[in-house]
Amino acid sequence: MSTPTTPTGATAAHDALERRTAARALLATPLMTAQQHPDELALVRRHAPALRSVFSRMLGYTLIVESSFARLVKAPLSPDAPSRAVRRGEGPAFGPHTYALFCLACAALLAPGTGEQVLISSLIEQIRADAAAAGVEVDDSWAQRRRLVAAVGLLIDWGVLTETDGTLAGWNDRKEEALLSIHRPLLPHLLARPLGGVVRPEDLQKQMRPEHDEPRRSLRRKLVENPLVRREHLSDPERDVLSRERTGLTRLLEEHFGLVLEVRAEGALAYSSDTTVSDVEFPGPGTVRQAALLLVDRLLGLAPAGWREQSAGPAPDLWCSWPTVDAALKELSSRYGSAWSSLYIHDIGRLRDDVTTLLASLSLASAEATGLRLHPAAARYRPLVREPSRTRAADRLREPTAADTTPAALFEDTWTTAREASS
Repeated sequence: MSTPTTPTGATAAHDALERRTAARALLATPLMTAQQHPDELALVRRHAPALRSVFSRMLGYTLIVESSFARLVKAPLSPDAPSRAVRRGEGPAFGPHTYALFCLACAALLAPGTGEQVLISSLIEQIRADAAAAGVEVDDSWAQRRRLVAAVGLLIDWGVLTETDGTLAGWNDRKEEALLSIHRPLLPHLLARPLGGVVRPEDLQKQMRPEHDEPRRSLRRKLVENPLVRREHLSDPERDVLSRERTGLTRLLEEHFGLVLEVRAEGALAYSSDTTVSDVEFPGPGTVRQAALLLVDRLLGLAPAGWREQSAGPAPDLWCSWPTVDAALKELSSRYGSAWSSLYIHDIGRLRDDVTTLLASLSLASAEATGLRLHPAAARYRPLVREPSRTRAADRLREPTAADTTPAALFEDTWTTAREASS
């Protein structure tokens, strides 16, 4: 008769690492399918009981794990959280009309009599019919077709639909028929809450948000979901938790999610040095992400005349006029345009709008009527320049320069210490 074995230290450490990896993957991709995320889903299924407990206790989230998919149902963040609209690749962000079409597509797939597969023409026809009944305008214009393709394409990206024969692009470009297979077990869990009786977005948020949420849990949610949490966006109880329980909070975030907590006077962020836990990839590929990263570096390196201090303190927000931002983007486009989308090269205004939207979704910047206001944490994304270390004697003999006292220099020093230590 064999005796039960207890896990060794190495095995326990390996299991803990796998759980943290799975938890971060779920935060970044709340909907996983076996076809599109086989390795991540295998980890989630292996540690499903522990992950359900962690997400429920730490964040108030519900985790659903089946043989072919995993769905992390999140609670909504506070109203002051940055807006992060759905976007497919370099395409435009989803607006209210596209979201409505997406919900109508889900309803069409859940309609009685719908089998395991559907022709794309039949699906589009059903969406249009339901839209007309609901008072949602859907014509055959280019803009409406683009929204329809975005709504159906998102279902394909998420693994709810699979292009079995033909493609969505072929239907859009040449009206070619396509056969789509439906991941039916996933459909009922696609929307976080039923939409019956919901008239306004505020109704759905009120339905989903816990009535009596403790500040510890709400603070943890903000830290794991937002690339940056501004201090002014924290409630008084949350600021008290961040101040009084920082050591315990740091340990919990590292233990369960593998995140490093960094706190400054202006705000806080929890990050992983090897992967992202946010649904917004930054830095990353694509014209908008590359332009945003280069713009941050360029604006922080401007002469003091290009900036105006927006608030008091050792590291104030920095403000730059729109003409200065446009000039920087034009210069970057002329230098890197060969690798960027031609849509943006010929439309600097569109590039500026999308770059600003991206930085705002990360809480790194905010758009004002006359200019762009940059948060101090944006300095974390500047490239590090390694210089030979100087001796103390050389430092004493070195005369301070004007560059050492510019707003940009003071601005950057606040958020670079931890970055240098982790790089």
